[in-house]
Amino acid sequence: MFATGVTIVTALDATRRPVGMTASSFNSVSLNPPLVLWSLAHKTTTLAAFARGRHYAIHVLAVEQRELAERFAMRGLDRFAGVDWQPNADGVPILAGAAAVFECFNRSQYDEGDHTILIGQVERCRHREGSSPLLYHGGMFYTEHPLGNLSEQAQRPLHK
Repeated sequence: MFATGVTIVTALDATRRPVGMTASSFNSVSLNPPLVLWSLAHKTTTLAAFARGRHYAIHVLAVEQRELAERFAMRGLDRFAGVDWQPNADGVPILAGAAAVFECFNRSQYDEGDHTILIGQVERCRHREGSSPLLYHGGMFYTEHPLGNLSEQAQRPLHK
């Protein structure tokens, strides 16, 4: 019952090939220093690349990137084939068209249950003005939503 944004996390594996995966487990941790977190299952084939790599990028997807989210969630295909991306200063793939991108240093990790929680220190970030985020809820993507159209009651200040 919790709607989330949709991200794609990218990095380089030990042979410097690009790896990436769709993730909805993304959240902010701290403003000073700027830290974010995300998690992935221990059974994920790309776990070693993300856990051992020094850098990764978290892309907050825009509504028009649903097909990209689905592609990076699939197994058994070259996820980067035909995808528009450029390497950043660390060589990490930066996907075109994201609503926001957080370029992170792999600061720390914690194994909890069947997942690894990764804490990234944000080194660079940017956003695309006017973009709306792709949302995920109940096993479905939502590309049409009234973000920015608040009811009169929702527009009230939180504190008197």
